[in-house]
Amino acid sequence: MPEFMFAYHGGKMPETPEEGAKVMAAWEAWYKDLGESVVHPGNPVGMSKTVSSGGIADDGGSNPLSGFTIVKADSIEAACKMAAACPMVADGSGTAEVAPIVEM
Repeated sequence: MPEFMFAYHGGKMPETPEEGAKVMAAWEAWYKDLGESVVHPGNPVGMSKTVSSGGIADDGGSNPLSGFTIVKADSIEAACKMAAACPMVADGSGTAEVAPIVEM
């Protein structure tokens, strides 16, 4: 079955421990709903550096990556449906790019 990467952009850090617990519960429930489709739950990521032939930029580029997840799905359409239920996508605080992982 093909694998897909969800590359997250946006979202926000919880402001209180209670908000943090609520956010974690939402992510845990989503992963539970995905079940065996989850290949790697991923993690949030820190601010990236963008490396190009012109040098290194410290600002993460125009749309910094905020995390990732890897899933398996029958099609990219099915993977997009999974990503649409991601807590930060569902609440409107972020987006998810869905890309097939190409076997080499």
